[in-house]
Amino acid sequence: MKKVVVGLSGGVDSSVTAYLLQQQGYEVIGLFMKNWHDDSVTISNECPWLEDSNDALIVAEKLGIPFQTVDLSEQYQERIVDYMFKEYEKGRTPNPDVLCNREIKFDVFMKIALQLGADYVATGHYCRKGVIVHEDGSETYQLLAGADNNKDQSYFLCQLSQEQLAKTLFPIGELLKPEVRKIAAENDLITADKKDSQGLCFIGKVRLPDFLQQKLKPKKGVIVEVPAVNELYHHTVPSFAGKEEELAFYAEKPTYQLSDGKVVGEHQGAHYFTKGQRKGLDVGGTKEPLFVIETDVAENVIYTGQGKSHPGLYRRTLFVGNDELHWVRKDLALDIDETMEVMARIRYRQPLQKATLYKVNGGLYVDFDEKQSAITEGQFVAWYIKDELIGSGVIS
Repeated sequence: MKKVVVGLSGGVDSSVTAYLLQQQGYEVIGLFMKNWHDDSVTISNECPWLEDSNDALIVAEKLGIPFQTVDLSEQYQERIVDYMFKEYEKGRTPNPDVLCNREIKFDVFMKIALQLGADYVATGHYCRKGVIVHEDGSETYQLLAGADNNKDQSYFLCQLSQEQLAKTLFPIGELLKPEVRKIAAENDLITADKKDSQGLCFIGKVRLPDFLQQKLKPKKGVIVEVPAVNELYHHTVPSFAGKEEELAFYAEKPTYQLSDGKVVGEHQGAHYFTKGQRKGLDVGGTKEPLFVIETDVAENVIYTGQGKSHPGLYRRTLFVGNDELHWVRKDLALDIDETMEVMARIRYRQPLQKATLYKVNGGLYVDFDEKQSAITEGQFVAWYIKDELIGSGVIS
């Protein structure tokens, strides 16, 4: 009997994961990860970890599997929270969910599971794992989208490695969410009707600025509205000496100055805002809502534009530096001057977009067929061939 450690989160997905593995004849152990216990930081009551760990315990008892809580809050603080603050300070917008999977669930947590003698770690993610067996008997693992298009979570796992995938199982990846709930209900699991947790559980539904203010002090600055007719958006396209020069041109974002628009309001700190953001600006009297088109953390200025089709929101090309480039399928990694046609997304739940990858000396360009809205530094871009996620990187 192979031994599997399931990350029981107290939600329906991980509960059914444990049940299914048990049915498949695995020896199952449930572990609850406690990632946070700094009560000095605003935590909303929407997502109390105590209730979650209690639900996880009840599920484990119902299934008759061993259960324990592991405290990973120290590693979480170091690897996720501190990283988040640093990125926001630099004016980038990190994705803590992707990082949590790479750094905590499939690293720290996985090591604990393997120390317990586990053959695998399983999670309640909506994605699938494929295996390609080569002639010499070696194996290459594939990270495939979940069968439920509406719930596919492959994007959140875009930083996993072959070594991590080798030791991972995704039992609900072939199921649709309603089927998962049905299995939970049929087996009297307490989590059957529990609503899905939103985002980072340790901060629950707290407003991100409230959370960030614990470390990043408020700092008054101005909100500038840049008109769509600004000449920044209407320059002539030069002739390019080569493809790389063309890509660099389209990846370049406008550099704004106060003189590019008019001051329309005040904010409490540019580092609390992110590109594409509409809420929280508190500026009225415009014909269309204002969207953040750029944040200048050094000068503490927020640049905005009216309406979601404002040209300041759109770009065709993005760049990923070599040090932040990751291939799930190393065997498909591009060499310099090689290209690849893929489908890509720059945020969770974004429909996949046609794009071409271009490998250059310093990194990789992702050139989309159509301009993308709110390409945001610090977020992850992930690329697919059909339903397989083969690589990703941090947008620079």
